[in-house]
Amino acid sequence: MPIIDKYDLRADKVNSLVCVGLDSDYEKLPERFRRTESPQLEFNKYIIEQTSPYAAAYKPNIAFYEARGDRGIRELKMTADYLRERHPDIFLICDAKRGDIGNTNRGYTDFIFDWLGFDAMTVSPYLGGESLSPFLERADKGIIVLCKTSNPGSGELQNLLTDGKPLWQIVAEKAKNEWNRNGNCMLVAGATYPEEIAKIREVVGDMTLLVPGIGAQGGEIEPVVKAGINSRKKGLIINSSRGIIFSENPKEETRKLQEAINKYR
Repeated sequence: MPIIDKYDLRADKVNSLVCVGLDSDYEKLPERFRRTESPQLEFNKYIIEQTSPYAAAYKPNIAFYEARGDRGIRELKMTADYLRERHPDIFLICDAKRGDIGNTNRGYTDFIFDWLGFDAMTVSPYLGGESLSPFLERADKGIIVLCKTSNPGSGELQNLLTDGKPLWQIVAEKAKNEWNRNGNCMLVAGATYPEEIAKIREVVGDMTLLVPGIGAQGGEIEPVVKAGINSRKKGLIINSSRGIIFSENPKEETRKLQEAINKYR
C-alpha cells in the first residue's frame, strides 16, 4: 500500500484533514505535566487522547525534543510508540527538515524511520535530487519536501527566479516529474501563501501537501482549502500546533478546525 494511502484512509475514517502539531515546548507545558517523570510524553498523551477523534495526522517538531537532549528524544520515541500502539491508523510525521549528502541522509532515515518509527518526515531539497535519494528510495515512507514555507522570510530564496520561475515552483516541478518515482513524495506549502498553494496544486496534480501556518502564523482556512484541495477532495494535511495544544480545550479546537476545513472541501 502506498504510504499516502494510510493518511487518506484515516482522513476518510474521521472525515478530517487535520494534523495536530505536537510542538511540546517544555517551557510552555502546564506545571502538572512538568512535575511528572516524562513531561513531554505525558503532555502528548493528554493531547492525543483529547484530539484523536478529529485528527488524521500528528506532527512533532523534533527541535522541541532535541532541546532536552536524551530525555527529550526518549520521550519523542515513547510518543511515537504510544501512537502506533493506541492509534495505529493515524499518520505520523516527524518535522525534522533533514537534508545533507547521501550517506549522511541514510543516518537520518535509519533514525527517524526505523528507530523512532515515523511514517513520514520533512526534508530540505537544497542539496538537490541526488542527495534526496536515500529518502525517496524508501518507498514504504513519506518524504515531504520543503517547497514554499510559511515563514515571512521564505521569499528571500524561495522566490528567486530561474528561467522566469520562482525557485519554489522549480521544486514543485521536480517533485512531480523526477522525484516521485515511488509515489511517496509530498510537499510543504505554507498556509500564509494561498496563491502559491494554488499554483503548486496546478503543477503537481493530486500530490498531497503538508500545510503549516494555520492559526498562530496567520494562515486562513478558506483560501487554503479552496486553493489546495485535490480532485479527490483530499490532498491536504493541514497542521495546527500552538493553536490546539496550548489552548484551554484542545478537543474543541481540533473539532472546530475539522469543521471549518470541511465547510470548504
